[in-house]
Amino acid sequence: MISMAYDLAKISMTALMRPAFDAAIALTRLDERIARSPVGAGFLERTHFTDACASLWIDGELVHIEDLVLHDATKDIRTPTHELTIARDVLRTRRRIAAQLPGWALSADGVRILRKTSEVTSADDVETAGANRAAAAIDPEGEGDDVDDIENLPGVDYAAIDALLARSDAAIERAKKPGRAKNAPEKDPFVYDLDWDEDERLEEWQAVLARAQDLPPVLQAIVALDAWNELSVLQHAPWLGRLLAASILRQAGITTGAHLAAVNLGLKTIPVDRRRHRDPGTRLLAIAGALTISAEIGTKEHDRLTLAKTMMDRKLEGRRTSSKLPELVELVMAKPLVSAGMVAKTLEMTPQAARRIVLELGLREMTGRGRFRAWGMI
Repeated sequence: MISMAYDLAKISMTALMRPAFDAAIALTRLDERIARSPVGAGFLERTHFTDACASLWIDGELVHIEDLVLHDATKDIRTPTHELTIARDVLRTRRRIAAQLPGWALSADGVRILRKTSEVTSADDVETAGANRAAAAIDPEGEGDDVDDIENLPGVDYAAIDALLARSDAAIERAKKPGRAKNAPEKDPFVYDLDWDEDERLEEWQAVLARAQDLPPVLQAIVALDAWNELSVLQHAPWLGRLLAASILRQAGITTGAHLAAVNLGLKTIPVDRRRHRDPGTRLLAIAGALTISAEIGTKEHDRLTLAKTMMDRKLEGRRTSSKLPELVELVMAKPLVSAGMVAKTLEMTPQAARRIVLELGLREMTGRGRFRAWGMI
């Protein structure tokens, strides 16, 4: 049995009522604003990126948002790091949860599927990295004039890639077979703590959720997140608990539609000594404050996007109906950063034409580099 069971009865809810109520109001106001906003879809897509980077920050890793945007668009300018791969997993998991029905993530099937994200690494990382390195060496998005001879490219170990793909296919096949938990191969002791029973810890966490089901939704989410952290349910995916807490808010109707609260953005602003305090009351108050802060950050970002969209729309006045600028505006609103390759692929034009239309819209260059440039809103 787990020696560190989470005792909900020892937590005083009186001090949490007001902060939880304030967080609920702030999140509901933001959700209502997003639902009625012309930039709502772009706001939600941007939030996926920023919250994924904030999630890695909370876990002690730094991932630049420009690297995540380019990696998501398969336009990497360098070999993806392990941290970037995790950030991509967080990003895709957020999108997957947001695309499903509100109660899916907390269902038995939802939890089972989401858990596998931390167990199986997609084989396309190596394949994509090799392809991107070769493409960048030939012509890095048309960003420079120096082009290396394709025959001088460093060799790609295709045998290693094929071996990795074969192992990944085998892992997928094992996952599809019934009774996988009993017949699964032993985990590597250098990677996993063999005494760490994730199934038992998950059951304990779900028992905490069952005991907290009569609490207000925001308090349920706060308790669920604190219990997930204290029980350390998954060895290699502590970030999943924060997404499940956001799913509780969505299932209860605090946030609606595709809006998944950016819990990580708020937690990032809370000092680590409060987030990991030995006193449960201090930790729970910190989480409640983080939810309010995340809503405030979201409101400010939404207002900024609305103003930027208004300014860019003015530049579209008098343009020909065949102009690509409206499509570029939509792309810029949906992504924190865009590169020439991303613009060229989305708008179906050459990288040179993409750079010209980006300058025509008046976007700001964000990387400060001559090559592998990326632009964002001013």
